[in-house]
Amino acid sequence: MTQPVSPPRDSAPKVPSAGQAPAWRAVLFRADVRTLSLLGVLAVLVLIGGITKPDQFLDTRNLQLILTLSSVIGVVTVGMTFVIISGGIDLSVGAIVALASVWATTVATQEYGFAGILFTAVLVGLGCGLVNGVLIAYGGMVPFIATLAMLASARGLALQITDGRTQIVSIDSVLDLGERDSYILGIPPLVLVFAAVTVIGWLVLNRTTFGRRTVAVGGNAEAARLAGIDVRRQRLYLYLLSGLCCGIAAFLLIVLAGSGQNTNGNLYELDAIAAAIIGGTLLTGGRGTIVGSVLGVLIFTTITNIFALNNLQSDVQQIAKGAIIVAAVLVQRRTASTT
Repeated sequence: MTQPVSPPRDSAPKVPSAGQAPAWRAVLFRADVRTLSLLGVLAVLVLIGGITKPDQFLDTRNLQLILTLSSVIGVVTVGMTFVIISGGIDLSVGAIVALASVWATTVATQEYGFAGILFTAVLVGLGCGLVNGVLIAYGGMVPFIATLAMLASARGLALQITDGRTQIVSIDSVLDLGERDSYILGIPPLVLVFAAVTVIGWLVLNRTTFGRRTVAVGGNAEAARLAGIDVRRQRLYLYLLSGLCCGIAAFLLIVLAGSGQNTNGNLYELDAIAAAIIGGTLLTGGRGTIVGSVLGVLIFTTITNIFALNNLQSDVQQIAKGAIIVAAVLVQRRTASTT
């Protein structure tokens, strides 16, 4: 007589036990806690600024200035967040911003007006991102080395183009974007561009296949390859995205400064990486949020503004930023060890 065969134990559906939240709820809970923590830090900084310099810090123009300054580095940080989530790094973003800004403000480029400056800045950013992506994805170079080489090359080329001189923008339609008359409901146009890039970045990361592939590559590149994802092509697209963000940021910087200089974008790579880390993006890849990175940018910009209003030296600002970065990494390690 044939004995009935019992089904394998693993075939039974796994139901979370009472009191045990599903994994996705735990992830959302950690994300909410991190976002609320960042909002709390930002609120404390606003409180400190309001107490130390109430008339200056809380002035509408100063708050607009904070948001405007956040816009340039914020756009760069959105691209950097995608790269870090994928397990990569981009040390060349500041140099790409400098190269794009000086190339877009040459006399020859300005002859084509507003469209010429914008197109050139974006095109240069995409070109540099393409070189980084090809070297890393198809050349097998380590991201640190490839982007470090781009940093040196882009800075050198920017210096060669300008010969060390500042290139003044003479196109009124570009300069007018930085004037108060162009503000929309009291919001500077640069801030609106930053907001648009942030929303698009959030949608791409959280609501598209591209975003899911980015997280998968950063979590486990080999598993992503076995799942059918073209890892090399995905990495190429990510560095193109980073270059695109650098080109947009370069145009915003041109509007803000009214000129192009080879020193533009100095230390942007460190600020962007720091903001992403503060926002909860893991340096090892596989996790990160656009909202967290944007809050990190606002925190750093607010700190810089408070220090400037209180006449504190820049070296103290750098020490404070370094301490915040160390604290954020320690919190990340503690969180990772408990999950």
